[in-house]
Amino acid sequence: MPTPSSSSANRALQTLRTYLGRAIRDIARNIEARTDLLGQIVLGRMLALARRVLDQKQHQRGPKVYSLHAPEVECIGKGKAHRTYEFGVKVSLATTLAHAKGGQFVTHVKALPGNPYDGHTLKTVIPDMEALTGNIIERLVLDKGYRGHNAPPEYKFRVFISGQKRRVTQQIKRELRRRSAVEPAIGHLKSEHRMGRNYLWHREGDAIDAVLAAAGYNFRRLIRWLQLLLIQILVQLTARPQFTSG
Repeated sequence: MPTPSSSSANRALQTLRTYLGRAIRDIARNIEARTDLLGQIVLGRMLALARRVLDQKQHQRGPKVYSLHAPEVECIGKGKAHRTYEFGVKVSLATTLAHAKGGQFVTHVKALPGNPYDGHTLKTVIPDMEALTGNIIERLVLDKGYRGHNAPPEYKFRVFISGQKRRVTQQIKRELRRRSAVEPAIGHLKSEHRMGRNYLWHREGDAIDAVLAAAGYNFRRLIRWLQLLLIQILVQLTARPQFTSG
């Protein structure tokens, strides 16, 4: 049974749809009277986008328009209590399993438009990662969102998922506990390197923003490591030898 608040929201939504339909029909009539081709093309694209917004339904399958200025934005289900959904483009992120001296480096990042299932991205992500690093991946430790993955056959026994019990040795157990180390890297990329909000246009801009954010994150790790190295060198240079009398 609908509540009073939902009934009010539905009436307000229907009113907005009525206003949008009137605006679309009015603009369409004015376009027919224009003689410049450029104006017709620009306004025609805007009208096509407005018609998509007018015709889409709440529970429809397939792509929907969530943002007029960025139609490529998608609704991504997070499955978390404090944040059920996020709006943007899904990004695949991989870091080193062992903690390097300079910090947790990002080894691969890639924007994945179309909101694919996490487990169905390994078929393309693994070859890209190996081509980028120049090494063969020995082991992948993933979260539970990758259950039912489509990794290449030769990686069938190299993929381990959180909560897995079979084929798990003591070393792999320790590595599974290290899987959560990727979460701080994601937080830093979003808050400090502009991955949380993309200011570049279209899907190409999403891919460029992800790569630039990861590059800036890695450069910051390198600068931090060089600072520590410089401090150690200065300490050794300024240390004075002490002599004791016999």
